[in-house]
Amino acid sequence: MSLNIRYENRPLPYAQGLSSSITFILTDDCQLRCRYCYLHHKSRSHIMPFHVARTTVDYVLSHRDLWPSPAVIFDFMGGEPFLEISLMDRICDYIKKSMYVADHPWFDDYLISCSTNGLLYKSDRVQRFIAKNHEHLDISISLDGTREKHDCNRVFPDGSGSYDRVRENFSLYLEQFPRGTTKATISSADIPHVARSVLHLFSLGVGFVDINVVFEDVWRPGDSEAFEAQLLLLADTMISQRLYEQHSCSFFSADLGRPMDPVYENTNWCGTGRMLAVDQDGVFYPCNRFTQNALTCGKPRAIGDIRGGIDENKRRPFLLLNRRFQSPSECMECSVASGCAWCPGQDYDASSGETIWNRTTFHCEMHKATVRANRYYWSRLRAGEDIGRG
Repeated sequence: MSLNIRYENRPLPYAQGLSSSITFILTDDCQLRCRYCYLHHKSRSHIMPFHVARTTVDYVLSHRDLWPSPAVIFDFMGGEPFLEISLMDRICDYIKKSMYVADHPWFDDYLISCSTNGLLYKSDRVQRFIAKNHEHLDISISLDGTREKHDCNRVFPDGSGSYDRVRENFSLYLEQFPRGTTKATISSADIPHVARSVLHLFSLGVGFVDINVVFEDVWRPGDSEAFEAQLLLLADTMISQRLYEQHSCSFFSADLGRPMDPVYENTNWCGTGRMLAVDQDGVFYPCNRFTQNALTCGKPRAIGDIRGGIDENKRRPFLLLNRRFQSPSECMECSVASGCAWCPGQDYDASSGETIWNRTTFHCEMHKATVRANRYYWSRLRAGEDIGRG
């Protein structure tokens, strides 16, 4: 039997995963106070001066040996990056002009990326920016699912939910980016809404739902069982309604839940150390999760600044990060290790010794629950159950 399962909606890594990533932290400000947000200190006054961005661009483009990749992603973060859309537009203009003047190979192979809460998406300034840069834009709006799930965490300072405000902009987003997706996050409080939330996002027109549990120490007894029940319900619905023909979800992957392939032992989960993040003061970091604003306990781990460039002695440990060096033995020997994600910045923040080498396992049981549900999903598909239902 041949299953008509579509994968086109799943976003492929830019340039087959060979791109560099340069992140500009424009502001600490945000209209929301999301309860699971890893940024802890919101501020309206800490905004990136243009000269910091300009100097960073000049440094990156003039040091091709540090970023020899054939493509690049210029990522803009906050806070909420669209609060500083005029600054973002000015920086992008400077990037494009500088790449052209330098005849840089990235000029024809770059993306401008940002994740937004969506509140300002319809504003005139944002829409002008989108029209100007559309073919090189990768935007995602954070919509967590149903109103109940979204408003569990994504709230305004007064505690009121933001779903209605975001939802009214989401249709325009999908019109402008038909392959657009959303980055949904699951915490302990919103587990009962997981299945309906993914289905809700499908109904809005999202082809691929990228969703994950938080990595922090927030999980309570019984959460993994409740989570698995939600994923089984989601699997049953996707199969019985043949939703898999047009939609997919990051929880259901044929590559999830296998023993760790030795080929990947010397790789890190993400690009920490190979990417570059610059904050509003012109300080360089291996990624934005090592800034003061993203840490609750650890000290910020800078690897240089716009005045002196990258300090290779400070950067080198991050280049050595891999599964083998970070992971406890039970993770390396785990029979369902593949697809189990982690965040080096969160690991560092959770380490009492301020080391980058200790991988946390707070979400271990949640991963195992995902694997069991994933196996159920694919076994039903391969067995052909309910495939013939209208």
